[in-house]
Amino acid sequence: MMTLFEMAKEYQTKAYAPYSNFRVGAAVLADDGKMYGGCNIETASFGGTICAERVAMTKAISQGATKMKQIAVIGDADYTYPCGICRQFMTEFSDDLIVHIIGPDDVRSYHLDELLPFAFTSEEMKHEL
Repeated sequence: MMTLFEMAKEYQTKAYAPYSNFRVGAAVLADDGKMYGGCNIETASFGGTICAERVAMTKAISQGATKMKQIAVIGDADYTYPCGICRQFMTEFSDDLIVHIIGPDDVRSYHLDELLPFAFTSEEMKHEL
């Protein structure tokens, strides 16, 4: 059986990055116990580009998973961290996400709130006028 880290590495090879040539792979472990992979997908209009982390998570969500437990990310840099949009997206679908950054010699693991302190969450949407 493939590990989360192996899946992220496999999906990195599937990246569609003809403009930046920066390939990223991600794999998420969802609350349903299944793993879902994703890669970055670029378009000529960079606004239409989607990161590997969100590809993996939207695949999980579209299959019925509601919360994510762990995510592994690997990119062409020594350590590729999720961008700000991905970090914010992750907060919506996790209570205590562990983010694994796969590097050349080791894996760095963080709780999402370490990478995005003071995130804007659904709690901020519960206000009275």
